Amino acid sequence: MSDHLYATIIEHQAAAIVLINAEQRIEFMNLAAETMFNVSLNRAENELFSSLLSKGEHTLLELVAESFQSVSAWSERELVLSLSNNTEITVACAINPLTEGGKSRALVELSSLDRHLKISKDSSLIHEHKAAHNIVRGLAHEIKNPLGGLRGAAQLLENELNDSELVEYTKIIIKEADRLHKLVDQMLGPNMVPNKQFHNIHEVLQHVLGLTAIENAESITLRFDYDPSIPEIKLDRDLLVQAVLNITRNAIRALAGNGMVIFKTRVLRRHTIASKLYKLVACISIIDNGPGVPDEIRDEIFFPMVSGQSDGSGLGLAISQMLINRHNGLIEFDSEPGQTEFRILLPIDAH
Repeated sequence: MSDHLYATIIEHQAAAIVLINAEQRIEFMNLAAETMFNVSLNRAENELFSSLLSKGEHTLLELVAESFQSVSAWSERELVLSLSNNTEITVACAINPLTEGGKSRALVELSSLDRHLKISKDSSLIHEHKAAHNIVRGLAHEIKNPLGGLRGAAQLLENELNDSELVEYTKIIIKEADRLHKLVDQMLGPNMVPNKQFHNIHEVLQHVLGLTAIENAESITLRFDYDPSIPEIKLDRDLLVQAVLNITRNAIRALAGNGMVIFKTRVLRRHTIASKLYKLVACISIIDNGPGVPDEIRDEIFFPMVSGQSDGSGLGLAISQMLINRHNGLIEFDSEPGQTEFRILLPIDAH
């Protein structure tokens, strides 16, 4: 093969490839490396390799130095890199020493794992949520049967009693049985088959915004930022309304009467949900400027009975995730103090 073909092959590798000399200065970067480090070869050539990394990043530089010293290859499966723009990425790293014409060089190959790790995490989240929901459904059914018997017995007893004070006790039993029955129904969630029709998601969001505005009067600022290019999506409108409403009410509770909620929509191209690649995915973001999701519940926030609010049932997000899963979608979130974003991902091209 010609040198030109070799160069073309390297240039089109998916992995980021950086060639550095013994002084750890950059001699070559392929297109993937330019993209990863957000810098062109013309700008980076002859600069120190460390200039691509944050000042606190030492692990990769130490691996490169060790490779030069021992003239041996090194690799790391999951290495977290801090880049010069203060972002972090997780990569698989391979360092291979090269010697040519008496000159020592190192070929650094970096393959981003962030997307793979996210896909794996999303798939695990869906499987864990389904398993947890199945357990809850089984438990709920076991509770409903004796609960119905308890209520019926209290009604029979009420009819036999002549003492008004004792009747009050039976009324309390019936009232509490009804409350628990309602809670169990919430835990089970809707069990009907989704009635999927083509709908404009912005009409759904405007409906939720209207409901939210009525419930909260002028205490919360509501805004929207829509992508008008999103086509109609085949979905169950009522289920999507419920999912968005649950998330929005959680956001408003977190704001404690003062703050902002933004609805934003965007199109994601070639996006993977639960290991399946879709050409187009609609992303519905519900963003608030509240205190953020507490660290202690982040990993379990979509599980039933988990809540960051003292008066919360812990069912809203669990039910929302289940409803979106029925549309082959997923809910994910990022949260820090001052900005929490829940994203509903819905395939556009899945019918």
